[in-house]
Amino acid sequence: MAKVVVMVLDSLGIGSTYDADKFGDQNANTLRSIANWRLNQNQPLKIPNLINMGMAEAEKLVSGSYAAFEKIIEPQNAIFAAASELSFGKDTPSGHWELMGCPVQFDWGYFTKYYNDPDFGKTVFPQDLYRKWLKLANLKGGLGNCHASGTEIINQLGEKHITSGLPICYTSADSVFQVAAHERYFGLKNLYKICEIAKEVFDEINIARVIARPFIGEAGKNSKFERTGNRKDYTTPPPAKTLLDNLTSNNHLVISIGKINDIFASRGITKSYKADGLLNLCQKTIEAYQHYPDESLIFTNLVDFDSLYGHRRDVSGYANALESFDNWLPQILDVLDFNDYLVITADHGCDPTWKGTDHTREHVPILIYSKSIKGSKNAGIRKCFADLGQSLAKIFNIQPLDWGESFI
Repeated sequence: MAKVVVMVLDSLGIGSTYDADKFGDQNANTLRSIANWRLNQNQPLKIPNLINMGMAEAEKLVSGSYAAFEKIIEPQNAIFAAASELSFGKDTPSGHWELMGCPVQFDWGYFTKYYNDPDFGKTVFPQDLYRKWLKLANLKGGLGNCHASGTEIINQLGEKHITSGLPICYTSADSVFQVAAHERYFGLKNLYKICEIAKEVFDEINIARVIARPFIGEAGKNSKFERTGNRKDYTTPPPAKTLLDNLTSNNHLVISIGKINDIFASRGITKSYKADGLLNLCQKTIEAYQHYPDESLIFTNLVDFDSLYGHRRDVSGYANALESFDNWLPQILDVLDFNDYLVITADHGCDPTWKGTDHTREHVPILIYSKSIKGSKNAGIRKCFADLGQSLAKIFNIQPLDWGESFI
């Protein structure tokens, strides 16, 4: 009997895929770009515990040579692989669902066109749907209505939001409608309510997620607003069964840490825990591992790598966060029972040295650690993220998934 912990280092890609040119991402490589940047600062990237799990070897499978880490050591007690994506997009839900055995074989809707609205001026949201949402949500209007960085737009429009009472609406290159509002002046319940309505409205054009983005702070001469940990994603459910569905239907427990519950629209989840910040999420993961019985899956998303560093193109911050996570890793490795497994992976890339602020189409690492594994095993380059889900199905001894090939 085994317990499995899966930790998604959100956006830690390890090199562009065969189809990256279709996305404008040829030669993107999140991990190598960070390592090269650090080398230029004369501070080689120090991630010995990830390398012991096979991270350097997995990246080498894609690039053909070792990245500039401080030290390369031979993996121990590990299976390592790199995986390319079958899903049509490079978004968060598609990546996570495919990891759990459900590739997305259709195109999401996106906000790519601009409209000239007689009342709102230049807008990015279709006028008919935007007006429908405002009416159903009993709103007099909205601010933003554009492509924007979430941290920048709340500082640009935060004061106007407080005085007007209008929510801030924006999008990105992902299939997403985002709504930012102040926790005190607008209210969390009110924000969640209008986001629920928005999800129903924008389902008409197949938008994957509506995200509630609460923030705090006070208006004034030196005002600075900050997002809180009360983010909530309203996500379209996976189009088919995932490993999580099969586990819970076989009486296994699936424990969500962070935004996993939102990504899977609460489907196949036994219990969900929230936390704000990288190390807090890591601590919650250890607590869940120690609390829940054998044959459970602990599933964690570490969103900071993507939201705080990848999208913001903060190479230094990303490097520091990777080292911080690596320094934490021994805490869970030390308590891991002999027959249990720790899996480190990612859902897409977000190269902080790349143009723009969007995700990048990359391979992701699949690193499986267990004290029961002797030496290391090279599982090669996998054709589908779902190979992980299929491998976990075999570990849990449940029915195989429709997609993927086990390498266990």
